[in-house]
Amino acid sequence: MITDRDLQELLGFSSPETVLSVYLNTEPLEGNAETLKLRLRSMLEVVSSPEDKAAVLNYFEHAHEWKGRSVAIFSCAARDFFRAFPLAASVRSQVRVGEHPYVKPLADLLDSFGGYGVVLIDKQGARLFLFQLGELIEQEGILGEAVRHTKRGGASSVHGQRGGTAGQTRYSEAVVDRNIKEAVEFAIRFFEENRVRRILIGGTDGNVAQFRSHLPKAWQSLVVGTFPMSMTTKHTEVLARTMEIGQQAERHREARLVDAIITSAAKDAGGVVRLDETLSAVHEGRVQTLIVQEGYRSAGYQCKGCDYLTTQKLATCPFCGQGFAEIEDAVEMAVRKVMQSGGDVEIVYANPSLEKLGIGALLRY
Repeated sequence: MITDRDLQELLGFSSPETVLSVYLNTEPLEGNAETLKLRLRSMLEVVSSPEDKAAVLNYFEHAHEWKGRSVAIFSCAARDFFRAFPLAASVRSQVRVGEHPYVKPLADLLDSFGGYGVVLIDKQGARLFLFQLGELIEQEGILGEAVRHTKRGGASSVHGQRGGTAGQTRYSEAVVDRNIKEAVEFAIRFFEENRVRRILIGGTDGNVAQFRSHLPKAWQSLVVGTFPMSMTTKHTEVLARTMEIGQQAERHREARLVDAIITSAAKDAGGVVRLDETLSAVHEGRVQTLIVQEGYRSAGYQCKGCDYLTTQKLATCPFCGQGFAEIEDAVEMAVRKVMQSGGDVEIVYANPSLEKLGIGALLRY
């Protein structure tokens, strides 16, 4: 499991010596441990640093527990730097060598499988879950007053009195409403403490609707889906349903975001598209949300002084006057800079509009 602290460490690490980044898909369908180790050796043939190759192979021989669906490894033997992160979500197997850890696949995982707050609600209480990168991170619950029911004719039948059917109904409804309000307050504290930005709610249609009606508008806007589910459902089933609905919602949200950025760029009103325009906005620190078509790469140039990125071969940097170094992937560097500045990165799949452009951004100003 990779934490925010781990990610920030990777984003901040650089070295004049090479950094080896390895992503290996370890799902059972990819083969057994021996098959995967043979595949890894084949992938590492392109790596020129014997120390880093040995560190990665040693990890798989002696430390990796072969759990989860993939693993990300970063090694820079010259700086005594080695990090390995088993992941519950799958990634494409690949190897990269550069001056920095290759983090774009992690940005993709965080975009697709980042924190989901899930509420299972019924008339008496709620179960709350935090799922991060396909793993259960936190689970809490709250139980309110029991909702009592009486049979017709079992007490006073005077219409409207406490012991009558109408009175009992109103009493039960009041208990349910109070329980759900308490569950909402409890859930909000849970969301705030865990910095949840995507919420799903499970339960009957009536309970879900009542829970949502008591949520403040700011939290209602973070609800990406609802689904029928029992309070007693195992967390593995909750996770599977969460990922299914979350991914559907994510694709719809990405499509709306791409359209919004393209429209804003056309109107010169808070959006940019295409690589050079986007790289300029990244350098100026104006990017709020970066969108990148999955698999999009482009060679470029990076200023040796101020790190300005461009695809143009310039003699000197227009910002600081220093020279440029050619880099293999300017898109990866843009992703790193946006993540370092606290911006969001969206890796977008199969969007025809973005495929024509490759990259774009929603701007802060």
